[in-house]
Formats: sequence, C-alpha cells, structure tokens
Amino acid sequence: MADVLTTPAPTAVAATGRSDRWRRMWRRFYRKPMSLTGLVLVVLFLLLALLGPALFGDPTAVHFDDVLGAPSGAHLLGTDDLGRDQLARIASGARVSLQAGVLSTALAMVIGIPVGLVAGFYRRYLDSVVMRTVDVVLSFPFLVFAVGLAAILGPSLRNVVFALGVAQIPAIVRITRGEVLSVREQDFVAGAIADGANDATILFRYVLPNAANALIVQATVAIPAAIIGEATLSFLGLGVQPPTPSWGVMLTTAQQFLSQAPWLAVWPGVMIAVTTLGFNLLGDGLRDVIDPRSAR
Repeated sequence: MADVLTTPAPTAVAATGRSDRWRRMWRRFYRKPMSLTGLVLVVLFLLLALLGPALFGDPTAVHFDDVLGAPSGAHLLGTDDLGRDQLARIASGARVSLQAGVLSTALAMVIGIPVGLVAGFYRRYLDSVVMRTVDVVLSFPFLVFAVGLAAILGPSLRNVVFALGVAQIPAIVRITRGEVLSVREQDFVAGAIADGANDATILFRYVLPNAANALIVQATVAIPAAIIGEATLSFLGLGVQPPTPSWGVMLTTAQQFLSQAPWLAVWPGVMIAVTTLGFNLLGDGLRDVIDPRSAR
C-alpha cells in the first residue's frame, strides 16, 4: 500500500511557530540578569500592592502610646507621628501607586492608540493637526503638565489618574503613529487592501499588532513615570489626601520629623526608587528581547 503523505494543518504550524518564538524570546530574556532582576522587583511590588494591605493590618489605625517609634519587632518599619504602622502604610501606598500607574497608562493607551492609528494611516490634514497638538503638549515637561492639570481638577486619586493619563497620551500617539508609518506600505497591508478589507480591519488586524511590541515596552516606561507622578502630586498636596496612605503623603509627613525619625522618609523613598528601577530594568529587557538589534 502506498504511503499517504500528510501535511500539518496551517493552524498547528502557526501555533508551533508562535510557541517557538516565545521560547526563543524567553531564553534571550532569561540570559539577562538585570532583566530578571527587574521582573523580580516588579512581581514583588505587585504582591505587596495586592496582598500587603490584607497581611499587614489597618494603615489608618493610630496608637498614641507608640508615636514615632523606631523599627522593632512590633513594628518592623517603625511608626509615624500618629503611631500608625509604617509597613501597613507602605503596603497600602503600593496599592495606590499601582492604581495610579496602571489606570493612567490604560487611559493613555485607550485614547492614544486609536488617535495614533488614524493619524498615521490617513495622514494629510488630520495627521498634521494631531501631530502639531502633540508637539505643543510635549513641549511641556510631563510632571509640569500633570501638576497644572491636577491643580485645576482638585486633589483626589481619580483626578490624579486622569491628569497623569492625559499627560501621557501624546507619547502614546507619537509611538503608535510611528509604528503605523513603518508598516502601512508593507506588502501584507497592500494585500489586505487588494482583498477588499475595510479600514478598520486593516488598522486593528494588520497594523495594530505590529505596533503592540513597542506599546508594551512603552507601558513599562509609562507606569513608573505615573508612580513617580502620583507621589509628586500627593507630596505637593494635589493628589491623594490624608489619611489615605500614599508614598507621596508619607514623604510629606516625614519631612517634619527628619531629625527625630529619619526612617519615616527612608522607606517610601526606597520603595519609589526600587519600584521605578524594577520597571525600567524590565522595560529594557523586553525591548532587547522584542528587538534584538536594539541591544547592539
């Protein structure tokens, strides 16, 4: 009997190709110690933000018999001027930072990606108007723009998220537009147009996936920028308000007691620095994995 030759289904071949690609990317990432360090720091931050408030108690509980207490077995990071446990406040502050970072970045992505797609795909007058607007906004430093907007809106976490998200939209628009311009003349886009695909299908099925890698890397830049922004706004009194724990609010309190209890400033400052470092190292690693040429 003659042998029957079988050809693997296209879906199976595609799935195998994707699996091999992810394995290669992970191997490249795994070989970079600094990238792994960033991943570990980010995971620890997420665990602290998600589980810490439940593990370390009420961050607003006051203990007037233990005011400005030094780190001890009862309070591992000490207590503040109202006897509140610093570890509990650090953990709850991490959740506030996570909310500010993720939600503001999501807001910037939801608005910035469609605007960048449309501007880069249709070009001409629409592209000119969008990019001139982006250039004007980007002429202001990120934090200056966010501070001005937060001052207008008033102090609250919701307004902080909105201000930081709006301040990051121009960067998302510019990155998305740049990716669209780099792929809009590619053969697969021309083929989709020849097949009669409508503009929405071309943008979201063919163009956007090619911009996804750059946007993922940008998210690892935007989130720590928003965390620093939230801490800055809260430190200035334009963000989260007491008694809600925030690393920025904790630094505001700490500056009044630097000579008596210097540890009050140490812990929130260290957390901001370490969290930002973790996201930046992770972002660098992802960029090198996604585009190996960037590491050369």
